[in-house]
Amino acid sequence: MTLIKNVKFYQDNQQVEASIFVEGNKIKRIVDQYDLRTLDELNEQVIDGKGCLLIPGMIDVHIHGAKNFNMMDGTTESIQAVSRACAETGCTHFLVTSVSDTLEELLQMIKQTKQVIGKEEGAKIAGIHLEGPYLNIEKKGMQNAKYLRHPDLNEMAKIFEEADGLIKMMTIAPELPGGIELINYLKDNGVIVAIAHSNASYEEAQKAFESGASHITHCFNAMPAIHHRSPGLVTAALENDDVSVQAIVDGIHLHPGIVRLLFKIKGADKMVLTTDALQAMGVGDGNYLFGGHQVTVKNGVARLKDGTLASSTVTMNKSLENSVAFGIPLANGIQMASTTPAKLLNLASVGEIREGYTADLVLLDKEFNVLRTWISGEIYTKK
Repeated sequence: MTLIKNVKFYQDNQQVEASIFVEGNKIKRIVDQYDLRTLDELNEQVIDGKGCLLIPGMIDVHIHGAKNFNMMDGTTESIQAVSRACAETGCTHFLVTSVSDTLEELLQMIKQTKQVIGKEEGAKIAGIHLEGPYLNIEKKGMQNAKYLRHPDLNEMAKIFEEADGLIKMMTIAPELPGGIELINYLKDNGVIVAIAHSNASYEEAQKAFESGASHITHCFNAMPAIHHRSPGLVTAALENDDVSVQAIVDGIHLHPGIVRLLFKIKGADKMVLTTDALQAMGVGDGNYLFGGHQVTVKNGVARLKDGTLASSTVTMNKSLENSVAFGIPLANGIQMASTTPAKLLNLASVGEIREGYTADLVLLDKEFNVLRTWISGEIYTKK
Protein backbone atom coordinates (compact mmCIF):
# COMPACT_ATOMS: atom_id res chain seq x y z
CA MET A 1 0.00 0.00 0.00
CA THR A 2 1.16 3.54 -0.80
CA LEU A 3 0.40 6.65 1.24
CA ILE A 4 0.19 9.99 -0.57
CA LYS A 5 0.21 12.46 2.28
CA ASN A 6 -0.14 16.20 2.68
CA VAL A 7 -2.12 16.99 -0.46
CA LYS A 8 -5.01 19.26 -1.35
CA PHE A 9 -7.82 18.06 -3.59
CA TYR A 10 -11.47 18.68 -4.37
CA GLN A 11 -14.46 16.58 -3.38
CA ASP A 12 -17.93 17.84 -4.23
CA ASN A 13 -16.40 21.20 -5.24
CA GLN A 14 -14.88 21.64 -1.78
CA GLN A 15 -11.14 21.73 -1.24
CA VAL A 16 -9.91 19.34 1.43
CA GLU A 17 -6.49 18.62 2.90
CA ALA A 18 -5.93 14.93 3.46
CA SER A 19 -3.85 11.83 2.86
CA ILE A 20 -4.73 9.07 0.44
CA PHE A 21 -3.97 5.36 0.63
CA VAL A 22 -3.53 3.53 -2.66
CA GLU A 23 -3.68 -0.25 -2.69
CA GLY A 24 -3.12 -1.96 -6.01
CA ASN A 25 -4.94 0.11 -8.62
CA LYS A 26 -7.54 1.57 -6.23
CA ILE A 27 -7.91 4.45 -3.82
CA LYS A 28 -8.26 2.44 -0.61
CA ARG A 29 -8.81 5.12 1.99
CA ILE A 30 -8.90 8.89 2.42
CA VAL A 31 -8.06 10.28 5.86
CA ASP A 32 -7.93 13.81 7.26
CA GLN A 33 -5.05 13.03 9.60
CA TYR A 34 -2.66 10.17 10.03
CA ASP A 35 -0.77 8.74 13.01
CA LEU A 36 2.86 8.45 11.90
CA ARG A 37 3.55 5.80 14.55
CA THR A 38 0.98 3.56 12.88
CA LEU A 39 2.57 4.39 9.55
CA ASP A 40 5.94 3.11 10.80
CA GLU A 41 4.32 -0.07 12.00
CA LEU A 42 2.67 -0.69 8.62
CA ASN A 43 5.91 0.13 6.78
CA GLU A 44 4.04 1.93 4.00
CA GLN A 45 5.57 3.58 0.94
CA VAL A 46 5.15 7.29 1.61
CA ILE A 47 5.01 10.14 -0.89
CA ASP A 48 4.87 13.62 0.61
CA GLY A 49 2.74 15.91 -1.56
CA LYS A 50 4.06 18.96 0.28
CA GLY A 51 0.71 20.69 0.13
CA CYS A 52 0.43 20.48 -3.67
CA LEU A 53 -2.78 19.93 -5.62
CA LEU A 54 -3.87 16.37 -6.38
CA ILE A 55 -6.43 15.97 -9.16
CA PRO A 56 -8.05 12.99 -10.89
CA GLY A 57 -6.28 11.97 -14.06
CA MET A 58 -7.42 14.17 -16.93
CA ILE A 59 -9.09 12.67 -20.01
CA ASP A 60 -8.56 14.00 -23.54
CA VAL A 61 -11.41 13.08 -25.91
CA HIS A 62 -9.78 14.77 -28.92
CA ILE A 63 -6.06 14.48 -29.64
CA HIS A 64 -4.31 13.73 -32.94
CA GLY A 65 -0.64 13.63 -32.05
CA ALA A 66 2.32 14.73 -29.95
CA LYS A 67 6.11 14.68 -29.83
CA ASN A 68 6.47 14.66 -33.64
CA PHE A 69 4.08 11.72 -34.00
CA ASN A 70 0.70 11.77 -35.74
CA MET A 71 -1.61 8.86 -34.89
CA MET A 72 -2.74 8.64 -38.52
CA ASP A 73 0.84 7.54 -39.32
CA GLY A 74 -0.43 3.97 -39.20
CA THR A 75 2.12 2.78 -36.63
CA THR A 76 1.93 1.62 -33.05
CA GLU A 77 4.94 3.83 -32.33
CA SER A 78 2.93 6.99 -32.98
CA ILE A 79 0.13 5.90 -30.65
CA GLN A 80 2.59 4.99 -27.90
CA ALA A 81 4.27 8.39 -28.26
CA VAL A 82 0.94 10.10 -27.65
CA SER A 83 0.22 7.78 -24.73
CA ARG A 84 3.50 8.83 -23.11
CA ALA A 85 3.00 12.52 -23.87
CA CYS A 86 -0.46 12.43 -22.32
CA ALA A 87 0.87 10.87 -19.12
CA GLU A 88 3.62 13.48 -18.90
CA THR A 89 1.02 16.26 -19.06
CA GLY A 90 -1.45 14.84 -16.55
CA CYS A 91 -3.76 12.92 -18.87
CA THR A 92 -4.46 9.30 -17.91
CA HIS A 93 -7.00 8.37 -20.64
CA PHE A 94 -7.42 9.58 -24.23
CA LEU A 95 -9.32 8.88 -27.43
CA VAL A 96 -7.16 8.08 -30.45
CA THR A 97 -8.47 10.69 -32.89
CA SER A 98 -8.45 10.48 -36.68
CA VAL A 99 -8.64 13.08 -39.41
CA SER A 100 -10.53 12.56 -42.66
CA ASP A 101 -8.77 10.06 -44.90
CA THR A 102 -9.34 7.05 -47.13
CA LEU A 103 -11.10 4.01 -45.74
CA GLU A 104 -7.82 2.08 -45.97
CA GLU A 105 -5.93 4.63 -43.83
CA LEU A 106 -8.73 4.77 -41.25
CA LEU A 107 -8.74 0.98 -40.97
CA GLN A 108 -4.96 0.97 -40.57
CA MET A 109 -5.18 3.45 -37.69
CA ILE A 110 -7.83 1.27 -36.03
CA LYS A 111 -5.68 -1.85 -36.44
CA GLN A 112 -2.68 -0.18 -34.84
CA THR A 113 -4.82 1.13 -31.98
CA LYS A 114 -5.98 -2.41 -31.26
CA GLN A 115 -2.36 -3.52 -31.10
CA VAL A 116 -1.54 -0.92 -28.43
CA ILE A 117 -4.58 -1.31 -26.14
CA GLY A 118 -3.56 -3.11 -22.97
CA LYS A 119 0.11 -2.39 -23.69
CA GLU A 120 0.06 1.42 -23.37
CA GLU A 121 3.34 2.91 -22.17
CA GLY A 122 1.54 5.88 -20.61
CA ALA A 123 -2.06 7.03 -20.63
CA LYS A 124 -4.67 4.40 -21.42
CA ILE A 125 -6.70 4.36 -24.62
CA ALA A 126 -10.40 4.84 -23.87
CA GLY A 127 -11.41 4.26 -27.48
CA ILE A 128 -11.37 5.98 -30.86
CA HIS A 129 -12.78 9.33 -31.96
CA LEU A 130 -13.43 9.51 -35.70
CA GLU A 131 -13.28 13.16 -36.74
CA GLY A 132 -14.71 12.78 -40.23
CA PRO A 133 -14.71 11.86 -43.02
CA TYR A 134 -18.40 12.85 -43.29
CA LEU A 135 -17.83 16.59 -42.94
CA ASN A 136 -18.99 19.67 -44.83
CA ILE A 137 -16.40 21.05 -47.25
CA GLU A 138 -17.73 24.57 -46.57
CA LYS A 139 -16.46 24.28 -42.99
CA LYS A 140 -13.55 21.96 -43.58
CA GLY A 141 -11.04 23.90 -41.46
CA MET A 142 -7.81 21.91 -41.67
CA GLN A 143 -9.58 18.74 -42.88
CA ASN A 144 -8.36 17.70 -46.32
CA ALA A 145 -11.13 18.41 -48.85
CA LYS A 146 -10.21 15.48 -51.10
CA TYR A 147 -11.17 13.01 -48.36
CA LEU A 148 -14.49 14.60 -47.36
CA ARG A 149 -17.56 12.68 -48.46
CA HIS A 150 -21.21 12.06 -47.70
CA PRO A 151 -22.22 9.50 -45.06
CA ASP A 152 -21.91 5.92 -46.27
CA LEU A 153 -23.41 3.24 -44.02
CA ASN A 154 -21.69 0.46 -45.95
CA GLU A 155 -18.34 2.10 -45.26
CA MET A 156 -19.30 2.56 -41.61
CA ALA A 157 -20.14 -1.14 -41.36
CA LYS A 158 -16.59 -2.00 -42.49
CA ILE A 159 -15.15 0.42 -39.93
CA PHE A 160 -17.25 -1.03 -37.13
CA GLU A 161 -16.32 -4.58 -38.12
CA GLU A 162 -12.62 -3.73 -37.79
CA ALA A 163 -13.01 -1.61 -34.65
CA ASP A 164 -14.58 -4.28 -32.40
CA GLY A 165 -16.49 -1.73 -30.34
CA LEU A 166 -13.65 0.80 -30.04
CA ILE A 167 -15.47 3.68 -31.76
CA LYS A 168 -16.63 5.86 -28.86
CA MET A 169 -17.22 9.18 -30.63
CA MET A 170 -17.69 10.38 -34.19
CA THR A 171 -17.76 13.95 -35.44
CA ILE A 172 -20.04 14.51 -38.43
CA ALA A 173 -21.88 17.22 -40.37
CA PRO A 174 -25.55 16.19 -39.95
CA GLU A 175 -26.85 18.38 -42.78
CA LEU A 176 -25.14 16.23 -45.41
CA PRO A 177 -27.29 13.77 -47.38
CA GLY A 178 -27.69 10.69 -45.18
CA GLY A 179 -26.67 12.58 -42.05
CA ILE A 180 -29.74 11.74 -39.97
CA GLU A 181 -29.53 8.07 -41.01
CA LEU A 182 -25.90 8.08 -39.89
CA ILE A 183 -26.87 9.54 -36.50
CA ASN A 184 -29.41 6.76 -36.03
CA TYR A 185 -26.80 4.15 -37.02
CA LEU A 186 -24.18 5.53 -34.62
CA LYS A 187 -26.67 5.88 -31.78
CA ASP A 188 -27.78 2.27 -32.26
CA ASN A 189 -24.11 1.26 -31.96
CA GLY A 190 -23.56 3.20 -28.72
CA VAL A 191 -21.39 5.94 -30.26
CA ILE A 192 -21.42 9.54 -29.05
CA VAL A 193 -22.53 11.60 -32.05
CA ALA A 194 -20.66 14.91 -32.16
CA ILE A 195 -21.12 17.78 -34.61
CA ALA A 196 -18.47 20.05 -36.15
CA HIS A 197 -17.04 20.98 -39.54
CA SER A 198 -20.68 21.63 -40.23
CA ASN A 199 -22.72 24.37 -41.85
CA ALA A 200 -25.93 23.18 -40.21
CA SER A 201 -28.70 25.72 -39.72
CA TYR A 202 -30.46 26.08 -36.40
CA GLU A 203 -33.28 23.89 -37.67
CA GLU A 204 -30.95 21.22 -39.07
CA ALA A 205 -29.03 21.13 -35.79
CA GLN A 206 -32.22 20.76 -33.77
CA LYS A 207 -33.24 17.84 -35.97
CA ALA A 208 -29.83 16.25 -35.39
CA PHE A 209 -30.19 16.62 -31.61
CA GLU A 210 -33.69 15.17 -31.72
CA SER A 211 -32.25 12.21 -33.64
CA GLY A 212 -29.53 11.54 -31.07
CA ALA A 213 -26.55 13.86 -31.62
CA SER A 214 -25.42 15.05 -28.20
CA HIS A 215 -21.99 16.66 -28.37
CA ILE A 216 -20.17 19.52 -30.11
CA THR A 217 -16.55 19.11 -31.18
CA HIS A 218 -14.31 22.20 -30.67
CA CYS A 219 -17.34 24.44 -30.10
CA PHE A 220 -17.47 27.67 -32.15
CA ASN A 221 -14.72 26.43 -34.47
CA ALA A 222 -15.50 25.04 -37.95
CA MET A 223 -19.18 25.98 -37.75
CA PRO A 224 -21.27 29.09 -38.51
CA ALA A 225 -20.96 32.09 -36.22
CA ILE A 226 -24.05 33.10 -34.25
CA HIS A 227 -26.21 35.65 -36.07
CA HIS A 228 -29.38 37.13 -34.60
CA ARG A 229 -31.46 36.22 -37.68
CA SER A 230 -29.63 32.99 -38.44
CA PRO A 231 -28.71 31.49 -35.05
CA GLY A 232 -27.17 28.32 -36.44
CA LEU A 233 -25.66 25.24 -34.85
CA VAL A 234 -24.00 26.93 -31.87
CA THR A 235 -27.21 28.55 -30.63
CA ALA A 236 -29.09 25.27 -30.98
CA ALA A 237 -26.40 23.54 -28.93
CA LEU A 238 -26.25 26.21 -26.24
CA GLU A 239 -29.98 26.19 -25.59
CA ASN A 240 -30.21 22.38 -25.51
CA ASP A 241 -29.46 21.24 -21.96
CA ASP A 242 -28.65 17.70 -23.07
CA VAL A 243 -25.84 18.73 -25.43
CA SER A 244 -22.26 18.85 -24.14
CA VAL A 245 -19.46 20.86 -25.74
CA GLN A 246 -15.70 20.64 -26.20
CA ALA A 247 -13.58 23.70 -25.50
CA ILE A 248 -10.02 24.21 -26.73
CA VAL A 249 -8.80 26.60 -24.04
CA ASP A 250 -5.49 27.65 -25.55
CA GLY A 251 -6.20 31.37 -25.79
CA ILE A 252 -6.35 31.06 -29.59
CA HIS A 253 -9.39 29.01 -30.54
CA LEU A 254 -11.67 30.72 -28.02
CA HIS A 255 -11.58 34.20 -26.52
CA PRO A 256 -11.61 34.13 -22.69
CA GLY A 257 -15.03 35.78 -22.76
CA ILE A 258 -16.39 32.92 -24.87
CA VAL A 259 -14.89 30.38 -22.46
CA ARG A 260 -16.68 32.11 -19.59
CA LEU A 261 -19.92 32.30 -21.59
CA LEU A 262 -19.77 28.58 -22.40
CA PHE A 263 -19.23 27.83 -18.74
CA LYS A 264 -22.05 30.13 -17.66
CA ILE A 265 -24.51 28.51 -20.06
CA LYS A 266 -23.39 24.88 -20.01
CA GLY A 267 -21.82 24.50 -16.59
CA ALA A 268 -18.92 22.21 -15.76
CA ASP A 269 -21.03 19.07 -16.21
CA LYS A 270 -21.61 19.78 -19.92
CA MET A 271 -18.27 21.34 -20.86
CA VAL A 272 -15.18 19.29 -21.68
CA LEU A 273 -11.61 20.55 -21.91
CA THR A 274 -9.71 19.04 -24.81
CA THR A 275 -6.47 19.71 -26.68
CA ASP A 276 -7.16 18.83 -30.34
CA ALA A 277 -3.36 18.68 -30.41
CA LEU A 278 -1.28 17.77 -33.43
CA GLN A 279 2.22 16.32 -33.42
CA ALA A 280 3.75 19.68 -32.51
CA MET A 281 2.52 19.26 -28.93
CA GLY A 282 5.57 18.97 -26.73
CA VAL A 283 7.91 19.90 -29.58
CA GLY A 284 7.44 23.56 -30.46
CA ASP A 285 7.54 25.83 -33.47
CA GLY A 286 8.36 24.48 -36.89
CA ASN A 287 6.88 22.95 -40.02
CA TYR A 288 4.80 19.77 -39.91
CA LEU A 289 2.85 17.56 -42.30
CA PHE A 290 -0.62 16.98 -40.84
CA GLY A 291 -3.77 15.72 -42.56
CA GLY A 292 -2.04 16.00 -45.92
CA HIS A 293 -1.28 19.70 -45.31
CA GLN A 294 1.85 21.68 -44.59
CA VAL A 295 1.30 23.21 -41.17
CA THR A 296 3.45 25.96 -39.68
CA VAL A 297 3.62 26.40 -35.92
CA LYS A 298 4.74 29.85 -34.84
CA ASN A 299 4.62 31.02 -31.23
CA GLY A 300 2.74 27.83 -30.43
CA VAL A 301 -0.07 28.51 -32.95
CA ALA A 302 -0.57 25.98 -35.77
CA ARG A 303 -1.87 27.29 -39.11
CA LEU A 304 -2.17 26.25 -42.74
CA LYS A 305 -0.64 28.43 -45.44
CA ASP A 306 -3.91 30.37 -45.81
CA GLY A 307 -3.98 31.17 -42.09
CA THR A 308 -6.57 28.56 -41.11
CA LEU A 309 -6.06 27.20 -37.60
CA ALA A 310 -4.81 23.61 -37.76
CA SER A 311 -5.40 21.95 -34.40
CA SER A 312 -3.43 23.15 -31.36
CA THR A 313 -0.27 22.58 -29.38
CA VAL A 314 -1.86 23.00 -25.95
CA THR A 315 -1.62 20.28 -23.27
CA MET A 316 -4.29 19.27 -20.78
CA ASN A 317 -2.46 20.75 -17.78
CA LYS A 318 -2.04 24.02 -19.68
CA SER A 319 -5.74 23.93 -20.63
CA LEU A 320 -6.61 23.67 -16.95
CA GLU A 321 -4.26 26.51 -16.08
CA ASN A 322 -5.76 28.70 -18.83
CA SER A 323 -9.30 27.94 -17.68
CA VAL A 324 -8.51 29.19 -14.20
CA ALA A 325 -6.70 32.24 -15.60
CA PHE A 326 -9.80 32.99 -17.71
CA GLY A 327 -12.03 33.00 -14.64
CA ILE A 328 -13.26 29.43 -14.26
CA PRO A 329 -13.15 28.26 -10.61
CA LEU A 330 -10.44 25.63 -10.12
CA ALA A 331 -12.89 23.00 -8.87
CA ASN A 332 -14.97 23.41 -12.03
CA GLY A 333 -11.91 23.36 -14.26
CA ILE A 334 -10.88 20.02 -12.76
CA GLN A 335 -14.41 18.74 -13.32
CA MET A 336 -14.25 19.77 -17.00
CA ALA A 337 -10.85 18.10 -17.46
CA SER A 338 -11.52 14.88 -15.55
CA THR A 339 -15.00 14.16 -14.22
CA THR A 340 -17.13 15.34 -17.14
CA PRO A 341 -15.20 13.49 -19.87
CA ALA A 342 -15.20 10.35 -17.70
CA LYS A 343 -18.98 10.50 -17.47
CA LEU A 344 -19.30 11.37 -21.15
CA LEU A 345 -17.36 8.22 -22.07
CA ASN A 346 -19.07 6.10 -19.38
CA LEU A 347 -15.72 5.23 -17.80
CA ALA A 348 -16.41 3.50 -14.51
CA SER A 349 -14.71 4.60 -11.28
CA VAL A 350 -12.43 7.25 -12.80
CA GLY A 351 -12.54 11.03 -12.97
CA GLU A 352 -12.88 11.64 -9.22
CA ILE A 353 -10.85 11.17 -6.07
CA ARG A 354 -13.02 8.84 -4.02
CA GLU A 355 -12.54 5.64 -2.05
CA GLY A 356 -12.93 2.65 -4.32
CA TYR A 357 -12.13 4.60 -7.47
CA THR A 358 -9.20 3.78 -9.74
CA ALA A 359 -6.02 5.53 -8.62
CA ASP A 360 -5.58 7.69 -11.73
CA LEU A 361 -4.07 10.74 -10.07
CA VAL A 362 -1.96 13.77 -10.94
CA LEU A 363 0.06 15.96 -8.59
CA LEU A 364 0.39 19.57 -9.76
CA ASP A 365 2.44 22.46 -8.43
CA LYS A 366 1.16 26.04 -8.21
CA GLU A 367 2.11 26.66 -11.85
CA PHE A 368 0.16 23.56 -12.96
CA ASN A 369 3.33 21.67 -13.81
CA VAL A 370 2.93 17.91 -13.50
CA LEU A 371 5.02 16.56 -10.62
CA ARG A 372 3.73 12.98 -10.72
CA THR A 373 1.15 10.97 -12.61
CA TRP A 374 -0.35 7.73 -11.29
CA ILE A 375 -2.05 5.43 -13.78
CA SER A 376 -4.00 2.61 -12.14
CA GLY A 377 -1.98 3.13 -8.99
CA GLU A 378 1.43 3.01 -10.70
CA ILE A 379 3.66 6.08 -10.91
CA TYR A 380 4.35 6.90 -14.54
CA THR A 381 8.06 7.05 -15.26
CA LYS A 382 9.09 9.06 -18.29
CA LYS A 383 10.49 6.80 -20.97
